[in-house]
Amino acid sequence: MAPARVAAVIFDLDGVLLDSESAWVEVKKEFTEESGGRWEDRARVEMLGMSSTEWSRYMHDELGVPVSPEEISSEVAKRLMQRYRRRLPLLPGAVEAVRSMASEWPLALATSSNRNVIDLVLSESGLADAFAATVSSEEVDRGKPAPDVYLEAAKQLGVEPTACVAIEDSTNGIRSAHAAGMAVVAVPNRDFPPEADALALADLELDSLEQLSPQRVERLAPA
Repeated sequence: MAPARVAAVIFDLDGVLLDSESAWVEVKKEFTEESGGRWEDRARVEMLGMSSTEWSRYMHDELGVPVSPEEISSEVAKRLMQRYRRRLPLLPGAVEAVRSMASEWPLALATSSNRNVIDLVLSESGLADAFAATVSSEEVDRGKPAPDVYLEAAKQLGVEPTACVAIEDSTNGIRSAHAAGMAVVAVPNRDFPPEADALALADLELDSLEQLSPQRVERLAPA
């Protein structure tokens, strides 16, 4: 869905700016097994795009992790942040893409990551000043593929969702932004590629963030 004009750009975090999907899976699997739960391979895909509230409940209910969802979320986030402090896995072109977009439009971040993870990443990457708004899906009613996190990001920016362009990588992320009425630039995650029917919803597909430019985003709006 092409906007009449582009008023803002909204980035996803995991899989778009950070090569972090595998790290999330590893720490969830590690904590599940250490705590006495039962890790199942299907969990990797089923938790993609879930908010921390949703995946911590999933780990408790479906994987048998014998502590409260709140404790699960806190401990998983703590372990992930320890990894990020040692090495932040920014994807090639991430910093340049954010700075390039910020030179033209207000930016927001709409992500499934926990709030404390978002804040750490922005601090460690030096990109905190580039984003006018950041929203975690734990701060809205529903995680991706529901549109809630993108709608809230647009609201915080003070722009109509239909005037936003979202940068996404995953099935649930693409569905979420599309459901919010936004144009979608898909940068598929090669380790967790989006489903073909979700990818078909994207208005533009790029091989990497290094191909993202204001000119390409501007062309998403009709003349």
